[in-house]
Amino acid sequence: MKKANDFAWYLSRFMTTYLSGEKKLSTNTIAVYRDTFRLFLLFCEQKLKIAPDRITISLFTKELIINYLDWLEAERKCSITTRNQRLSCIHGFFKYVQKELPERMFEVQRIIGILPGKTAKTIVPYLTEDELKILFQQPDIRTKQGKRDLVLLTLMYDSAARVQEIADLKMKDIRLNTPAVITLHGKGNKTRLVPILGRVKDLLTGYLEDHKRYSWGIALSDIPVFCNQKHQSLTRWGISFILKRYVEMARKDIEFTVNFPVTPHVLRHSKAVGMLKSGINLIYIKDFLGHSNVSTTEVYARADSEMKRKALEESYKELYTHEMPKWNEDENLMQWLNNLSR
Repeated sequence: MKKANDFAWYLSRFMTTYLSGEKKLSTNTIAVYRDTFRLFLLFCEQKLKIAPDRITISLFTKELIINYLDWLEAERKCSITTRNQRLSCIHGFFKYVQKELPERMFEVQRIIGILPGKTAKTIVPYLTEDELKILFQQPDIRTKQGKRDLVLLTLMYDSAARVQEIADLKMKDIRLNTPAVITLHGKGNKTRLVPILGRVKDLLTGYLEDHKRYSWGIALSDIPVFCNQKHQSLTRWGISFILKRYVEMARKDIEFTVNFPVTPHVLRHSKAVGMLKSGINLIYIKDFLGHSNVSTTEVYARADSEMKRKALEESYKELYTHEMPKWNEDENLMQWLNNLSR
């Protein structure tokens, strides 16, 4: 069976045993791999007229993968970034396969050698302090849902948490005794402690007191911090929907001049830029955000034009202090111009 349909066999082992077992990747990361190969099967069926159960490892060539990536761009209208993400998943699969099938080493190496497409470096989008204030004024705190949403937005910003980290937050992850901190469970099962300060701590304290009063049927420590009306944990899509709704409300304010999509990650960017503006060292910001490498954090140093302008003003020195001569007071120039008109 393995030889007749070896692609299905290796892909199943790669997705279940290797990614989740050996690599211990998150379910969201594994979902990206799943979608990559789901689209590949669709490509083979539509363009090559090959049913999924007839695909074998011997079918794979460098040219086939490039055709698949071109199909993603041309027909699926995927961006270069998405194309590169799909290619990275394919690279990961074939790095696994080459250890299992050394006889296919040459073609596998050709596939692994496919280079990602070049993308323009983008500046991370973020909200200014004034824009954040307008956004946080939108929830109606006279209602239970409004209170939840205000705590959700302010905590997501103040902790610079990823949206999945907020969705996974449980009561046991929050300590309100001084010093107040929350424990965030990030990528690769890494955890980090983030301090909760000022008004956000007060909002969270009041919200959790009301939150505990409901009959949950589970241990208090396992209660999700943010729930929907059915008392189920908010999903990352639910959180994105809530944020989008308040952004649309904020756009009615003429001072809210944001011309880009505001996602939960934009709040994370906004916190990082705010910390950088305050003079906090990049190394601390790296740890606060849970980045594994400081080079990832350095993108925020390129984000703020105001910081660049102030830095240039502070370092600028006048090297030429004399005034430039006025051309109509230059006698030699005037005489030369008069001679031209004769």
